[in-house]
Parts: sequence; C-alpha cells; structure tokens
Amino acid sequence: MEWRKNSLRVPWMHFNRLAAISIGAFIVAASINSLILPNKIADGGVTGIAIIIYYLTNLSVSKIVILLNIPLFIVGWKMVGRMFLIYSMIGVGVFSLALDITKVIPNPTSDPLLACIFAGVVSGIGMGIIFRSRGSLGGTDILAVFFSRTTSFSVGQVLMVIDALIFVAAAIFLGPERAMYAMIYMFIATKVIDMVQEGINPSKSVLVVTQDPQGVAKDIMEKLDRGVTLFQAKGAYSNEDKEVVYCVINRTEMSQIKEIIRNRDPKAFLSISDVPEVVGEGFSAWKGH
Repeated sequence: MEWRKNSLRVPWMHFNRLAAISIGAFIVAASINSLILPNKIADGGVTGIAIIIYYLTNLSVSKIVILLNIPLFIVGWKMVGRMFLIYSMIGVGVFSLALDITKVIPNPTSDPLLACIFAGVVSGIGMGIIFRSRGSLGGTDILAVFFSRTTSFSVGQVLMVIDALIFVAAAIFLGPERAMYAMIYMFIATKVIDMVQEGINPSKSVLVVTQDPQGVAKDIMEKLDRGVTLFQAKGAYSNEDKEVVYCVINRTEMSQIKEIIRNRDPKAFLSISDVPEVVGEGFSAWKGH
C-alpha cells in the first residue's frame, strides 16, 4: 500500500504545482492587460521587452513572449534543471494564452501612478504563486543562468544588468517618466513576491542566554505551548558553560515571551529575529515544498 501512495503522491504534487503556476500566470496576464498596457508602463525581463515591442509595433504581446522565449529555452535546456524548465515552458504557454483571454478585462484607472502600484501588487501575487510552485515565466532567468556559467558575473548581477537595459530602452522609446513608473511597479512587485513566498506574518526566532534556562524553557512550554531547544554554549569572556534557550514563536506571542523572560531573569540576554517560513508542528505543514 505504501508504494501505491508514493506513486500517487508525485503526480498529484506535479498537478498541484502546474495548477498553481497556471493560476499565477492568469493573474499576471490580467494585471498586464488591465493596468500595464493601457497606461503604457514597462516591465522587466522578457515580458518587458515584449511590451516595449508592442508599444512600438502593436504586435501581439502573447506571440512576442513565445517567440522570445523559444531561443532561451533552447539555450537553457542543458543549463537549468529539467523540471524547472518544463514548469517554465508550461508557465510561458499558459501565460501567452492568458494574455489573449484576459484582453477583455477593462482598465480601471487612467492614473499611471495608481496603475503601477496596483499592477505591482497584483503581478507580485501572481509571480509569488508561480515561484512558490517551483516555476517561472521563463525569460531572463534562464539567460542569467547561462551568462553566470560562461562569465564571472552572478545570476543576480546579470538580471540587474538586463533589467537596467530594459528600463533604459523604456526611457528612450516611451520617455523617462514611463520608465520611472516601471521602476515603481517592479519595486512593488518584488516586495509582494517576497511577501507571498515568505508570508505576511513571519514567525520569530528567540535566543535567550539566561541564568535560569530550565525555568525559562518550562514557562515557555507551559504558557505558550511552544517547543524549546537547549543548546550547550560557552561564554567567550567568562569561559563558563551555559545553556542557551531557543524557540520559534508567532509575532503575537512576542510580548508574552518577553514577560516570561523578564520575570525569570531580568538580566537575561534576549535576541529576536524574523523567520520567513517555519514548517513543522505548531506552524505550517509540509505542503508543496
């Protein structure tokens, strides 16, 4: 029975990821057709190149996206992982189809600033869903991997140069004001992508150096119902052996854990850091990872 469950789990995982990539592609396409194109705002990557060509020639954005991605997929066939490439090819295909289907969505605003802000939010949500599902909309990601392996530049540096060139092209052909709107759009979209991937309410990791580690750990487990780990450590100055308390909490529990530590040891050293994602008991389950 176990082998049957495993044999079903993998196809179901691929189905879920492809469904999410398709939903994300439709969201991005809707954002482009309803907010980006009517207000002549540029974009980054291959989609940005396709949009600039559309503004200049009125050719179909969906067809340009397909044509620009074909040579990139050929180049990337041996450069990136097979599943990532397959997911990306499907993502580009669905995205191109969605660009044609969502043309009927009306433009809700003629204010370019409002358009780039809301387009950044909507596109960021769509791209975040796609990235969470191990996919992409192809394009310059593959080109960046190629150049990073054939030159001394990193993937991030190559992507930055490519997007900078696209924004320069937008400034030349569409005007500097439209290029600046495009930068605002890209900045917001990037932040929303991170938010979708990491969650809007990141957890907190708590590290405590205290004279009463057992008491602090006991109170955290009893009052917050959180798991606690004790690490063996040694003070560099005092050369004394210590136990360091470590746990992960929700943001809403910060005031409670501070009170617990203050009541147990007012002289304790406390460090609290953001944790973008936590998987395990008491937090999110292993879904789609």
